[in-house]
Amino acid sequence: MDREQQGGQKVLIVDDEEFMREALSILLEEEGFTTLTAENGARALQLLRGGERPHLILLDQMMPVMTGKEFRRQQSKDPALASIPVVIFTGSDYDRKASFTGVAGYVRKPIDFDKLLGTIRQVCGFANPVRRPVPEDAIMPQGL
Repeated sequence: MDREQQGGQKVLIVDDEEFMREALSILLEEEGFTTLTAENGARALQLLRGGERPHLILLDQMMPVMTGKEFRRQQSKDPALASIPVVIFTGSDYDRKASFTGVAGYVRKPIDFDKLLGTIRQVCGFANPVRRPVPEDAIMPQGL
């Protein structure tokens, strides 16, 4: 995949915590991804059934309305959605392999962004998405 094809890979972030959705969106967009967010599994399914087709879904395990596990059950039953890869992120200590089947990866909370980014790149099938240029007058926080 050449660098032009890498840019704009769409990632659907599904998490009930608004801060997490916003933070991941900002970080991924800075890395050249396009993002879409949903606050629970039911909203994510609504977006997907409405025609959204992300290259990858980042899915929290514990959410109100519809958990990550229930989302995966529904997704895997729908032939139009079943092939979209899913990376699970969670803060709980559980046997991940026993809880979810057919997922592309797991990331533990608190999220190590470099590890998450590596997993996303691996699942999307490329080493580096196109980075968006940072304006010269942009103010960058210390330590980043």
